[in-house]
Amino acid sequence: MGAIKVKEINLEQGSPTVEQAMGRLVNGLSTAKGAGFRSVILIHGYGSSGIGGAIKVGVLGKLKEPMLKGMIRDFVAGEKWNEHKKTYLEQCPQLKEYEDRIRGNPGVTVVILKG
Repeated sequence: MGAIKVKEINLEQGSPTVEQAMGRLVNGLSTAKGAGFRSVILIHGYGSSGIGGAIKVGVLGKLKEPMLKGMIRDFVAGEKWNEHKKTYLEQCPQLKEYEDRIRGNPGVTVVILKG
């Protein structure tokens, strides 16, 4: 399959504020794209509220911002993976190796970077 082109970025490590996590998100995506990664798995957790944590909400909002349009091709939350996995695996076959951690997991989001 060639070199692994999937990078994991843990946005919740160290219990950051949402603002700190968003900075980590932007920097991590930029670094991954510059290093030639095809996809990024963002680990943001789900929060203890039962409706999704602040970092997850922040991630999903940030990924829709125009400033990231030049970097991101598409993204999907882990809980919606099964609905979209065929398309994502076509764009980055190496994601297959991470499927067990992605499938149905509301604490992760998969990002496909622009080539």
